[in-house]
Order: sequence, then structure tokens, then C-alpha cells
Amino acid sequence: MSNRTTVTEFLLLGFSDVQELQILHCVVFLVIYLVALVGNLLIFMAIAFDHHLHTPMYFFLMNLSVLDLGSISVTVPKSMANSLMNTKSISYAGCVAQVFFLFFFVTADFSLLTIMAYDRYVAICQPLHYDTMMNSRACVQMAAGAWISGILNSVLHTGNTFALTFCGGNMVDQFFCEIPQLLKLSCSDSYLSEVGVIAFSACLLLGCFVFIIVSYVQIFKSVLRIPSEQGQHKAFSTCLPHLTVVSLVVFTGAFAYLKPTSSSPSALDLVVAVLYSVLPQIMNPIVYSLRNKEMKAALRRLTGCR
Repeated sequence: MSNRTTVTEFLLLGFSDVQELQILHCVVFLVIYLVALVGNLLIFMAIAFDHHLHTPMYFFLMNLSVLDLGSISVTVPKSMANSLMNTKSISYAGCVAQVFFLFFFVTADFSLLTIMAYDRYVAICQPLHYDTMMNSRACVQMAAGAWISGILNSVLHTGNTFALTFCGGNMVDQFFCEIPQLLKLSCSDSYLSEVGVIAFSACLLLGCFVFIIVSYVQIFKSVLRIPSEQGQHKAFSTCLPHLTVVSLVVFTGAFAYLKPTSSSPSALDLVVAVLYSVLPQIMNPIVYSLRNKEMKAALRRLTGCR
């Protein structure tokens, strides 16, 4: 226990050691964060205050906007603060919190994306049963299941990771506390238990992704039988952006957690981390608002614009 407590803080990898580039990084991340913040808050408020949007699809979207806000707030503000103060440090407790909340929000986020794929499948492939299968009680239970799955997965990974003894230094080769980079600092074989948990989580992730793909295959088959081109366009415009976001999260997340870690920091690792931990949170508001007539109408009513 004494060896583990000698690590009182970790040092996060910066995007650059040049002060001007640190300021640029801070400005870019600030813009990204504000876009995500404003976009997701507008979606949440539009759905909460507009009774026209009190449907299962928008209920899940409101939950997604909350999760996206939480997810991007775990990593980006700390990275910006470190750049502004020209430091790399994060406390041990802060690192634990980052791992816990990032896993919580990302897991719940992906669970919700899976549920949203199921919702679209029922709406398009079984429209006569939609009101029965997606009643308010079922929707609340599904959303609660997504949040609970996030908590359970987060507790499992966080507990496994920080039960390790860190004696390989305290430099984390990432701009936030990422588990694969933390495992490099462990000096005991007990880290293999966390590797096993990551592999198990990857199998669950793959299972959800396969479920989403199968759902969309059925959706696209049904859509192609729709005689109206307008109906086909509406269905495709709803489903394809959703599938794009899901694919981005799956492939970049799998690359970050399943590839062998290198001994030296890589620019590719930083880019991939941004792609799975930052980019989806700004893509979701764009995908689900700018391409959705009902959402755009609700936002106009909310903001008083015509």
C-alpha cells in the first residue's frame, strides 16, 4: 500500500511545449467546448420545454445531450487549464475522477445510442406496435438501464486500475488519464486483470455494435420498400448520421484501448483520443438538430427566431 500512495499526482502529456501553441490549443479546445455546451444545452431545453418533442426518440436524445455534456466536461476543461497555467499536473484523486466519470459517461452514451437504434428499428419496421413497445415506462427503464450500465462499468474499470501499484513513473502519455496509458506505469502483473476487463468490455461493445448494424440493415430493407422518395430520404437522413456517430466511437475507442501501447508518446494516440472523447459530443447536436425539421422548429420557438 505504501508504494502505491507514493504517487500523489500524475503528469499529463501536453499537445506542445511551445507557449504559443499551448495558447492555440487552449483556444481550439475552448471553441469546441463552447460549441458542445451550447449545442447540447439547446437540445435539452428545446425537448424539455416543447411538448411536440415529448416522444421516445427525443426523450433518448435529451438523455444523450446530458451525457455528452458530462463527457466533454471531464477532459477538456482540465486540459485547457493546464495549457493556460503551463503545467501538466493532475492530482491522484483528479485522475481517479477522470477515469471514473469518463467511463461512466462514455458507456452510458453508447448504451443510449444502442437503445436509439432499437427505437428507430421499432418505429420503421414495426410501426403498428411502436406505441405499445416504446411506452413511457419502457423508455424510462431503458434510459435508466443505460445510466446504470455506465456506473457499473465505470466502478469495475476504476477499481481495477487504481488497485494497481504505480512505480513506473507518473507521466501519462495522453492529455487526460486514459487507462491504457496508466497501465504502462504499473510494475506488477496484476494489471492483467484490467486488461481482461477491457477485453470483456470490448466484447460487450462489439455485441452492441453488431446489434446496431443488424437493426439498421432491417431498417434500410424496410425503407427501400417505401414507395415515397420523400419517406426514404427522411428515414435515411435520420439513421445514417446516427450510424456515423456510432461507428466513430466504436472504431476510435477500440483502437485506443485494444492496440498495443508504445513506449513513447504518439501524435496518433492524441488524435484518436480527441476523436472518441471530444468529437462525438459536438457531432451529436449538429447531427440531431441541423438535419431535423422538428428540432429546428423547436429551437426557433425556444430562441424566438423565425
